[in-house]
Amino acid sequence: MRVDAVRADLARHGLEQGYSEFDVSSATVELAAQAIGCEPGRIAKSLSICVNDTPLVLVVMGTARLDNRKFKDAFHSKARFIKPEDLEAQVGHPMGGVCPFALPEGVAVYLDTSLKQFDPVYPAAGAPNNAVRLTLEELERVTGGTWVDVCKSGEA
Repeated sequence: MRVDAVRADLARHGLEQGYSEFDVSSATVELAAQAIGCEPGRIAKSLSICVNDTPLVLVVMGTARLDNRKFKDAFHSKARFIKPEDLEAQVGHPMGGVCPFALPEGVAVYLDTSLKQFDPVYPAAGAPNNAVRLTLEELERVTGGTWVDVCKSGEA
């Protein structure tokens, strides 16, 4: 089960105490914010994208929207979202539970600067009914993510 792999990944980094499981769905930004009791911007939304046939996970502020021009400038490719039915095969997590942890080898993680509007943040943790509370420093450390600026400015 992927949640076990995510929890083990968090434990390796001493971050398991931030993990929460809910009796309700947290599969969307709005549902996750309700389950956690925070504003939607604090949800660290994980976008699964293919660039030149290579999957990557881009983590953005919950209310942020991708800026296609910035994305193309940063990745030299158009953003192509992975189809829901292909998520588990490509990034190892189901729809609503995609997160930047316990990913298959070769799946890079990028952290959008929109996240810097909130600290801590709450990314999903491998299932559509969980999340983990992390500071931005912890998120960067556990994911090995590279910071990029690919979202529209002024989104909050």
